[in-house]
Amino acid sequence: MEARITVLTLGVEDLETSLAFYRDGLGFPSDGIIGTEFEHGAVAFFKLQPGLQLAIWKRQDIAHDAQLQLSPPSPTNMTIGHNVGSKQEVDNVLELAHNSGAVVTVSGHDTFWGGYSGYFQDPDGHLWEIVWNPHMDKLD
Repeated sequence: MEARITVLTLGVEDLETSLAFYRDGLGFPSDGIIGTEFEHGAVAFFKLQPGLQLAIWKRQDIAHDAQLQLSPPSPTNMTIGHNVGSKQEVDNVLELAHNSGAVVTVSGHDTFWGGYSGYFQDPDGHLWEIVWNPHMDKLD
């Protein structure tokens, strides 16, 4: 298997609410909800960097498609990291997310490893870490 990811899909309760948060609040480009003509098919995609998209799909539809029981959501199962270019940009993104309806769980702060980060949860509780990493160029 090639080590690459092309789509990250987040399970959501309400597609319209999540679409508004990501498209209208955070400014992620999207053509809106598609696939409504199919049972369990309504989904929205957001174009991120080349070769990567974010999708939102109802949690119960993911469970149906994967043939799994719908389980309670847990915001600590994974985080989505968004690296930015400065400490100020961390604070700016956290403020934008908050103004768009997110809950900021940790304000921007200096980290033990020399960076600066904070966390927010989207309307469905998905956890995003906004981080400035002064060592990022060494990780590429």
